Amino acid sequence: MELWFTERQTPGVALSFQVIRTIHRERTRYQDLAVLETRDNGKVLVLDGCVMTTDLDEFVYHEMIAHVPLCTHPCPRRVLVIGGGDGGTVREVLKHDSVEAAVLAEIDGGVIEASRQHLPNLSRSLDDPRCHVMVGDGAEHVSSRPGEYDVILCDSTDPVGPGAVLFSGGFYRASHQSLTGDGVFCAQMESPFFHGELIGRVVRDLRRVFPVVRLYLAVVPTYPGALWSFVLASKKADPVRDARTVRLNTRYYTPEVHRAAFVLPKFVEELVRPESP
Repeated sequence: MELWFTERQTPGVALSFQVIRTIHRERTRYQDLAVLETRDNGKVLVLDGCVMTTDLDEFVYHEMIAHVPLCTHPCPRRVLVIGGGDGGTVREVLKHDSVEAAVLAEIDGGVIEASRQHLPNLSRSLDDPRCHVMVGDGAEHVSSRPGEYDVILCDSTDPVGPGAVLFSGGFYRASHQSLTGDGVFCAQMESPFFHGELIGRVVRDLRRVFPVVRLYLAVVPTYPGALWSFVLASKKADPVRDARTVRLNTRYYTPEVHRAAFVLPKFVEELVRPESP
């Protein structure tokens, strides 16, 4: 008998995986958490029925949310990762020799523990001495740390439940204050096919706070629409003009991909076109 897990990505679109076994499942304080072993995608982390990451394509997402902003900053030393309890983003951040401290602020400690036990390829850098794990509200942490971080990465879940505040104007203003003078902020920004209105609103909100705001793209097959967006907001550096070339051990990210990611298809460009004065 075949067993399948199906994620209903939108009211009319679903993605299914053939499941070999359920490795782990629990109800944490915040959400339903499962780790599945699948036939073609390897291990899959699922939160409240939504796929967060899979062995097959996790490197695309984690490399692009980390290396694009870190290579934009002139010399990132202190980095904050909000969410991302699986550890994949921290793993990529710590590939940068300049980084002295990577703080992980994850509200759900259950995600961290499940990843430590069952997803070692993602979580292995959580034990790095430069990594400081904090179980708590990332938005509150940002509000209480003015001028502390060179880079803030918002590796959040979808804009529902505890993750909703991470898509608000108040959070973006607090992030701006928490950054140093050359600070760079970056966040995952959903699918341009299915979340265009959200993307447009967030970009407008960030433009009210940061002088440089750019959307960029990557292909993540297991996310809705496969074409995934990220938004980078900077106090000074432009991610295309000022990006540094850094030698990194990566599978997706390259300096050429970095530049190309900011070349937007016309329909995406229209989502973020500045409003007329």
